[in-house]
Amino acid sequence: MVASNVKSETIGLMEKRSAIEAQMDAIISRLSQPGAPGLSGNLVDSEGFPRSDIDIPVILSERRRLSELRNDHTEITEKINQNIQILHSAKPASSLSLSRDAENTEGSNVTVASPASNGISQSNSSTTMDIDANVSIPFALVDEIADASPAADDGLQLGDQVLKFGNVEAGDDLLHKLAFEAQSNQGRPIPVVVMRHGTTLNLTVTPRSWQGRGLLGCHFRML
Repeated sequence: MVASNVKSETIGLMEKRSAIEAQMDAIISRLSQPGAPGLSGNLVDSEGFPRSDIDIPVILSERRRLSELRNDHTEITEKINQNIQILHSAKPASSLSLSRDAENTEGSNVTVASPASNGISQSNSSTTMDIDANVSIPFALVDEIADASPAADDGLQLGDQVLKFGNVEAGDDLLHKLAFEAQSNQGRPIPVVVMRHGTTLNLTVTPRSWQGRGLLGCHFRML
């Protein structure tokens, strides 16, 4: 009974997390429209005056709401992680289904990841919750990306949440680790795992010189 209640609660949390991700995607899309300042761009012009071509109060409100949603997203993920541990302790490992096939999933395909490398996806069965033990939680967000940059050409998109970047998955000093990973692999493909619209994607990004700055042409914001 306890496991059944935890399972139902977790599925509900997954649905709530999916709704939050949809709201985050919508805000990121609005802030990233042509002429918009993006997630962290300047709201003043070159002379230091407020930009007249954008609605600054709305931009500030959108950024503040996005920050709140990120916090909610983190709290829900942590609760799901706790429930996963309960489910693992309540059932033998052989009874857990290891499936992540999105083609067999109806409705919302929500992937939840944890520091303990446990992920959950909702399948087409209302009584089955699939657990994948090989996914980590997002630790960075692509909040700026240049057109025709290596990152863009290789498939990264604005708003992607990074689960894994080469050997970088979690820990401290992640921004430095990301930079080191890119620099030490210049000209070599790096496996990257991202979450996009609630779906986990595997990409390959090759850091390389191009006409812009850096080896990737994108900016990561730590979550």
